[in-house]
Amino acid sequence: MPRTFTVTRSILVEASPLSVYEEVSRPAQMGRWSPENLGATVPRPDEPAQVGLVFEGHNKRGPFRWTTRCTVTVAEPGRRFAFRVHAIGVKRPRLRAPIATWEYRFTPDGTATRVTESWTDDRRSWPDFVANAFDRMATGGKTFAAFQTGNIDRTLRNLKREIESGRSAQPRS
Repeated sequence: MPRTFTVTRSILVEASPLSVYEEVSRPAQMGRWSPENLGATVPRPDEPAQVGLVFEGHNKRGPFRWTTRCTVTVAEPGRRFAFRVHAIGVKRPRLRAPIATWEYRFTPDGTATRVTESWTDDRRSWPDFVANAFDRMATGGKTFAAFQTGNIDRTLRNLKREIESGRSAQPRS
């Protein structure tokens, strides 16, 4: 079965593009919304990340925990935020390889913002049958594309709920 390399989902959030960007562009805060991410180790967790920032993401799935090394590739306030995952390991990210790219787009829609989250599988050198077997083992029977669709939907719903309820922990500009 051919792999799906990119999954994209969107949600409408009643807030300005800049205020949503300021939340999402703080990798240390991602654990507030993501079903797998526990946050990140960054030098200045209360500031939006800049292009070139390297950070370690902390993740869990069931009883399994792992750490990734990521680099911010796009930081356009109120428009786009993206980072690529390029190393992984249990306690420290030791295995270096292209893993995934995460991107967030913020598009004005009336008084709200359409937040679009995309996951791209960067494991292009893996043969499809190897990736599919690994993915099904790591996700409990799904491909990563199907698995990430559910994760992205949950992340976006949690982000929307928190921002619209006014519970956001970060100051707005």
